[in-house]
Amino acid sequence: MRKRILLAVILGSAVGVVAASQAQNADAPDQPLGFFVTSTTHTGNLGGLAGADAECQRLAAAVGAGDRTWRAYLSTHGTPREPAVNARERIGTGPWYNANDVLIAASVADLHGDIQRDTNLIFIETAITETGELVNGRVRPEGTENEHDMLTGSDSHGRAMAPGLSSRGGFTCNNWTSDTDEYLAMIGHHDRQSQWNTSWNSSHLTQGCSLPTLNATGGAGRFYCFAAD
Repeated sequence: MRKRILLAVILGSAVGVVAASQAQNADAPDQPLGFFVTSTTHTGNLGGLAGADAECQRLAAAVGAGDRTWRAYLSTHGTPREPAVNARERIGTGPWYNANDVLIAASVADLHGDIQRDTNLIFIETAITETGELVNGRVRPEGTENEHDMLTGSDSHGRAMAPGLSSRGGFTCNNWTSDTDEYLAMIGHHDRQSQWNTSWNSSHLTQGCSLPTLNATGGAGRFYCFAAD
């Protein structure tokens, strides 16, 4: 009898703790949206960085987050007229939360693992669209396509690739202005799954910049958007 009473007290206490925790979470304010994968698909011609940023801004505004300044996580290679642009230097300082209030990274250093590797929370369950929808990865519903390739044009630290490594548009679809297969792009895997490199931002090259060719390597021209303010 005493054991039953003790068990009831313990269970009652546990339920109380869970209820209190749920109430506390319910009372906590929602975190502002600061990160998402585009719900739209594209070729490698995004209209340059300005066009890609505008797409992030448009998508964010559609879900009530247009009051923030949005930037596409894309690097560009340098030209005789313009210096290279590094994705990590365009996106602000963090922290960034997704549409489900999950903290993706607290800082640029955490996002890129500058101090400790794998300190961000970019995986298929968290790298969701602005509306909170999952994006197909290598593991996906039967009959659907893998779209885990995210355009970045970046190395693992979020910087532009050295232009001397490529004669085909610097791994950026000619700075995000080409939809032809004359050029290539560096991509990352939002689901962190690959046969050779699971990086979220620098996994492998595409075979071109047209949408069918991006599809062929497991992508659909999606990219990451971050709030820079």
